[in-house]
Amino acid sequence: MILEALIAFTFASALVVLLAPNEWAGRLAFALSAVPFAGGLYLWSGFNGSGNALKGGTIAYETQIEWLEVGGRSISWFVGLDGISLPLVVLTTFLVPLAIVSAWTPIDTRQSQFYGLMLFMEANLLGVFTALDFFLWFVFWEAVLVPMYFLIGIWGGPRRKYAAIKFFVYTNAASLLMFIGFMSLVFALGDSVSSFALPEISAALAAGELGAWFGIAPGTIAMGAFLAMFLGFAVKVPIVPFHTWLPDAHVEAPTPVSVLLAGVLLKMGTYALLRFNFTLLPEQASALAVPIAAIAVISVIYGAMLALAQKDLKRIVAYSSVSSMGYVILGLIVFTEYGVGGATFQMVAHGLISGLMFMAVGVIYNATHTRMVGDMAGMADRMPITVGILVAGAFGYMGLPLMAGFAGEFFIFVGSLSAPALPYAPVFTALAMFGIVIVAGYLLSAMQSTLFGPFKLETDYDVGPAPFHDVAPLAVLLVAIIVLGVAPDIFFEMIRDAALPVVEGVSIDG
Repeated sequence: MILEALIAFTFASALVVLLAPNEWAGRLAFALSAVPFAGGLYLWSGFNGSGNALKGGTIAYETQIEWLEVGGRSISWFVGLDGISLPLVVLTTFLVPLAIVSAWTPIDTRQSQFYGLMLFMEANLLGVFTALDFFLWFVFWEAVLVPMYFLIGIWGGPRRKYAAIKFFVYTNAASLLMFIGFMSLVFALGDSVSSFALPEISAALAAGELGAWFGIAPGTIAMGAFLAMFLGFAVKVPIVPFHTWLPDAHVEAPTPVSVLLAGVLLKMGTYALLRFNFTLLPEQASALAVPIAAIAVISVIYGAMLALAQKDLKRIVAYSSVSSMGYVILGLIVFTEYGVGGATFQMVAHGLISGLMFMAVGVIYNATHTRMVGDMAGMADRMPITVGILVAGAFGYMGLPLMAGFAGEFFIFVGSLSAPALPYAPVFTALAMFGIVIVAGYLLSAMQSTLFGPFKLETDYDVGPAPFHDVAPLAVLLVAIIVLGVAPDIFFEMIRDAALPVVEGVSIDG
């Protein structure tokens, strides 16, 4: 029952912080968020799962209790972990305390509500990554939208209401489309499934139990469901051309919210794509391999080109996320051990690196009150530690060896170059690799303009070294990025073990 305890404690912590005085809220939220992090480490240290939870593997920390019955099918409290979900649970519990500390400087109004919503979002994120019943998972999935809407809409920038509404409308409409696609599969499976448990539905689909529904052929239903779910999750990732809500949300959101948005919430989309599209419907994914790979490469290059054109540091990092998520999609669609495993590893690596980049930009903004590239220069002289960590994070984004970003991209490229299920795989891989060159171009250009040379600031603020509580989370994130880059097997072995059942047979048939 440890997963239940972890989720329940985080919900209870959110309530406690909401009721606490403002002057205590930040420190109290950090102290309480350390408990789920300790719980995440405990889950990792005692992990005994094997295989994939949806493919008959051994599920770690499993609990299944029937909840209610709807339309002849039971809904259960069904949670558990495998090698794909556990790293994302640890990532979530690791990033939230750091994001809370990074909020101590910029958040000076309604602190109790802010930190309470942060913890409420963490609890629902844990639910998304642990739930193995569709309805339970969908409740957590939708509940994540609520705190994020308020965090952007109340504590965001001048256009916060527009950004919050755009975020909510885009993601909620996408959820509806995804829901319709999945439910069409369930109804077409008929009496072959008696619940909404994802392992049972996966087994029925693999056994060919999908039948005609309202006169629609099973193959048509499967492809329609795949497309509906893919489009729904593509908005959440986001990938081109469904990415337009993301830069607005990032620019208007306060820095700690951007850290969680890029670090964890975007991974909800890629995680769901892997769980639903590529695990439940691998034949349909393989049939669409070329267009999906093309979308992935376009996202890599187009996202990087958009970042190259930006002058706002936050927008630069935001569009970098669009580019990085393109690599994840490419890794998933190649259906190889290293492709799918590398894509999952890249989710964790990007979560750490993007969190570091947004946090470092936020620390600079706290001191300068500007994020515009042309408004400042020579920041390295005034904030040497912050700038040093920012530069290190940027090199991590560029794929510097011995950092987590290099490991993730290397695994993906190894998997995609040897992908029999994907026609023209070397061409797609080469084009995606070219995106790294563009990433290096815009990051080096932005750093040269803002960090080096004679000091210049187009405001009257006095700039000096950042407070310890602003720098400490940056240093912790940088250490984690290096550790994961030097020793990727911390997570990659369990990830690969869970990825193998997904790719078996698909690469041979492709």
